[in-house]
Amino acid sequence: MAKSPTSRIDLPDNTKKAMVALLNARLADAIDLGLLVKQAHWNVKGPTFIALHLLFDEIASRVEDQVDEIAERATALGGIAQGTTQAVAAASTLAPYPTDVTAEKEHLKLLAERLAAFGKNAREAIESADEAGDKDTADLFTGISRAIDKDLWFIESHLA
Repeated sequence: MAKSPTSRIDLPDNTKKAMVALLNARLADAIDLGLLVKQAHWNVKGPTFIALHLLFDEIASRVEDQVDEIAERATALGGIAQGTTQAVAAASTLAPYPTDVTAEKEHLKLLAERLAAFGKNAREAIESADEAGDKDTADLFTGISRAIDKDLWFIESHLA
């Protein structure tokens, strides 16, 4: 049974518990997203290798910052951030990423699909947090959504 969150943040305990669960769900996706972007970064091959290698690394760095923000919000609300590989593997909603891909276009397509899915989940989290009365968590996910949409635009521009 989950321990009740302890925090002096002036939200009802049931809201804090719901937000910690929401944050941990998106934390699993964010950690997974960061790892799969690094998978592409390490393995991409093709004529625009260096441009994509650098772009993928920049995206991974932004996602890493988002991971930290999500986890810290969960703990600020009195919860525990569930960021182990076991927790992420069990909870991520992103489609598995193949480990044998090297072609630029294939990485771009795979990343576009997963960024779009993560962005959709972030927008759903905005709505859930807003409905629960947690404007700060909604705002956190609004920033993440905006950044992911921009990264998706960068990736999709290479597919045009």
